[in-house]
Amino acid sequence: MNNKKLSFSSYVAIGFMLFALFFGAGNLIFPAQLGQYSGTNLWPAAIGFLITGVGLPLLGILAMGFSGSRNLQELSSRVHPAYGVFFTALLYLTIGPFFAAPRTGTVAFEVGIAPFFPENSQGGLLIFTILFFAITLVLSLNPKKIVDHVGKLLAPALVVLLIVLLGAVVINPMGNAGVPQDSYANGAFVKGFLEGYNTMDALASLVFGIIVINAIRSLGITEKGEILRATAKSGFIATGLLALIYVGIAYLGSTTVETLGLFDTGGPVLSGAASYYFGTFGSVMLAVLIILACLTTAIGLITANAQYFHTLFPRFSYKTLVVFFTLLTFVIANFGLANIITYSIPVLMFLYPLAIVLMLLTFLSPLFNHARMVYVGAISVTFLISIVDGFKTLCSLLGMDYYGWLAPIVSFYEDYLPLYTQGLGWLVPFIVVTLVTGILARFQKVTAAYEA
Repeated sequence: MNNKKLSFSSYVAIGFMLFALFFGAGNLIFPAQLGQYSGTNLWPAAIGFLITGVGLPLLGILAMGFSGSRNLQELSSRVHPAYGVFFTALLYLTIGPFFAAPRTGTVAFEVGIAPFFPENSQGGLLIFTILFFAITLVLSLNPKKIVDHVGKLLAPALVVLLIVLLGAVVINPMGNAGVPQDSYANGAFVKGFLEGYNTMDALASLVFGIIVINAIRSLGITEKGEILRATAKSGFIATGLLALIYVGIAYLGSTTVETLGLFDTGGPVLSGAASYYFGTFGSVMLAVLIILACLTTAIGLITANAQYFHTLFPRFSYKTLVVFFTLLTFVIANFGLANIITYSIPVLMFLYPLAIVLMLLTFLSPLFNHARMVYVGAISVTFLISIVDGFKTLCSLLGMDYYGWLAPIVSFYEDYLPLYTQGLGWLVPFIVVTLVTGILARFQKVTAAYEA
């Protein structure tokens, strides 16, 4: 048996690598916006945000380590091979060209460029994204190690700048926390919990987990238990850093309303704070670092999608898919950051419960002998609730009445499902179905539907 263990420095190195993977500049805008809108209810909102923005990514990393799966499609195929393709493809598109990748261009523009040219934001966004995604396309077609090296330098540089900025906020706040806005007034914890979905890190963790596991294996660790322990320690380092930064930026946001006013997104909050404390130099430094960080993130997301879909559709070459996904990302980016965030919420309300349930089933799987019937039952009941949540959220965001078929279903769920109005209506049905099918699987001695 191989009893080799990693050194502390190796844990730290892998932890910082994972932190750099998670730490996209887009993530900075959500805690800043949360701070502004939660006001005096900052702390319950922040706790809710940390559960989904930090806790779930850690759970996803651990789930991949615990499962022993080679990739996300293999893990999600425990439900059914067709579901494995559906779920994995939708997840890749969500963290890729549909939402997260376009967000890199819009965040880079809003934080790095818009503060200097506020008079023509839409035209400026078009010109900027043409240049931004042209560079993304060239570097994605010919990915070089320089992109990795630049990414490794950018994350620490951006963290140092943020620490300096947050230190200035703590020493000399711009003002006091304001009045809680909208849902933050009476349900700050739940609102923060749901806002954590926007980081998309829990979804990304199901992809990043394999990268971490491969890095651990490359250091000579082959025993499953030791791989899981190393994954957990590295994951705690990465998510601990994320948590500290999220709390700091949320606090920054809560102190800016008196001076800067309320914004639709968190981008202007960061650029405004940098300008307030460090003048033009601070704004320029933040702009350069965030534009470069967004660029490396965009390249990573485009290449990951092109590689995955090339395995699904080999007749389309990697380069063809890179061009397609880059053009799609460019088009969506020009709808603007606020619209991208708005239209991503219904998809996340649908996809996140499915991801959470898959993570939980991964840990529970040995208890029911990895029986497929448990996976099918739990995912099915979650799907039926989360897809209705997605449509309901879309109608609410668009300010329209529910579709004719949707209203009676929503009414039924509100009347009979515990926690439904808090966005957790899937939780109790998942527990009940998992218990019932799990007990049946054990009594019937159902064998595993795959090799565990």
